[in-house]
Order: sequence, then structure tokens, then C-alpha cells
Amino acid sequence: MKHFAFSALLASLAGPACAQTELPKNEALIFCYFKNNGQDGLHLASSRDGHTWTALKHDSTFLRPTVSQDRLMRDPCILRGADGLFHMVWTVSWQDKGIGYASSKDLIHWSEQRFLPVMAHEPGTRNTWAPEITYDPATKTYLIYWASTVTGKFPETQRPEEKGYNHRIYATSTKDFQAFTPTKLLYEPGFNVIDASIQPDGRRYVMFLKDETREPVQKNLRVAFADKLAGPYGPASAPITGRYWAEGPTAIRLGADWLVYFDKYREHKYGAVKSTDLMHWTDVSEQIKLPAGLRHGTIFRVSAKELKRLEQQ
Repeated sequence: MKHFAFSALLASLAGPACAQTELPKNEALIFCYFKNNGQDGLHLASSRDGHTWTALKHDSTFLRPTVSQDRLMRDPCILRGADGLFHMVWTVSWQDKGIGYASSKDLIHWSEQRFLPVMAHEPGTRNTWAPEITYDPATKTYLIYWASTVTGKFPETQRPEEKGYNHRIYATSTKDFQAFTPTKLLYEPGFNVIDASIQPDGRRYVMFLKDETREPVQKNLRVAFADKLAGPYGPASAPITGRYWAEGPTAIRLGADWLVYFDKYREHKYGAVKSTDLMHWTDVSEQIKLPAGLRHGTIFRVSAKELKRLEQQ
């Protein structure tokens, strides 16, 4: 008993940073992200513990954007598909009605970039921001979703602040990234919402999202749950982040912990919160280290062999 008590005391003195989960030797994490306004394209960083990240390729671009008039590559989201390929979507412009798409076998060599006009059917669409992809093994389909403001829709939450943007989350699905279902409204939480990111959690799905309400100010992250990937999603939770302004959540599960990274964009730095039950959250921002200038992206797993190839670039 004395030995146990002394070990527990050492653990408590060491602090929560010592609880970081080491990944299996054959696995690593990649954080895909953009810098500045996204004009130079895709950046990648790697981690072995989910807390400390190292920029790859000397923090130079892995892929330069070529689609849309603005040719930006903001908010990249990469998902390893059931076909073994890495599928990526991104924001191509501040005001366009579509998103970018490309695929790769190794994150180094990429397919021709394509513009997907996912909101072309809505003439009042003002933007198509922060697209992400989640795979549904039950239906063998990919759900692609993003935030858009459509002029005249949801007037009850329309406000003059921030140019009158009033977003909701829209989605389309595909089995092969060639044919797509008609775009539909995915989530309407009753407030201005952006930056949805969906992860499976056992038998349900959890959507991490940003409450973009400006007046009275929110600018925080919340979660919502659904039994199926395509919804319907329930009411948004109470905020899981603090009084700072947060956006661009990306979540990774490490052992028993959910770790959610986000951009503290007013402070020009990143933060993170941790939870074991998706209800009670602890701020662990002081335990993370990322490359300077990293902005809104996503985290995914790769093999040690795949990471080695990336490190050789």
C-alpha cells in the first residue's frame, strides 16, 4: 500500500502531461493544415504522441492549389478511404459555390485537382467553407459536408455583424467521388454554425462544431450527436471551450481520451481540450506544441513506413 501511495504521489506531482498516450511503433499521426491565406497550398506535420508536432518538408508545401479563380487551399481535410487512398477536400475561395478535391496514394503524388460545385444549385449561396469528409462503413459512402450562407434562409438568426453571414451545415454523399447525391441541409442548430467535423464514437457519431454567433457573442466549440452519420443530429451541447474565440476543431482519439485541437485565432495560437466521455472537458493547451503559423486542418493516422517516406521529402 505504501508503494502504491508513493507511486500515485509521483504521478500527481508529474502532472497531466505524463499521461500522454504513446502510439504503437507502426503508427504515427499527421496534421494537414494551411498557412497565411492558403495561397501556397498543403502543409503537413507529424507526431508520435498527439501532443508535439514537427513540420515536414521544412514546412514547405506538398501540393499547390490550381482550382477556382482564387486558387486557395484553406481548411484541408484528409481522410484515408476504404479504397486505401487519401481523399482531400478544401476551401478554394472566400466566395465560391464549390470546393476542391484531390486524392493520393502516399500524400506526395496527387491526382489532378477538381472543383466540385456542391452549392451551384443555390443561386443565393455566398460561400462554401471548411469542407470535411467522413466515411460510413454501414452504407459504404463518404459524406462531404461544409458551411454555407444562403441569402434569405434562416432570417431569425440573421445579424448585420460580420457582413451578415449566417451559416448552416450542408452535405452531399458519394461512393466513388465521381457521382454525388443532391446537396441537402445536414445540420440546423438554431444558430450561425461553421466548422463541423464528424467522428465515429462506437455506435454513434459526434459532430464537433463552432457556434459562430456574434451577438450576443459565442465563438465557441460545441458537440452534437447522431445515431447515423447522415443524421439527424441532436441539439448542440454547452460550450466545450473557454471564453477565448475558438474555431476549426479537429479531433483524435488517443486511448481513452478524446483530444480536440482548435485555432485560438484572435490570439494567433492553437489550443486543445481533452475528455474521456465527450461531456467533461479539460483544457490542455499548455501541453501541445505545433509549428508556427499552423492554421485550420485535420488529424489522421498513417503507418510508420508512410511517415518515413514523408520525412524523406
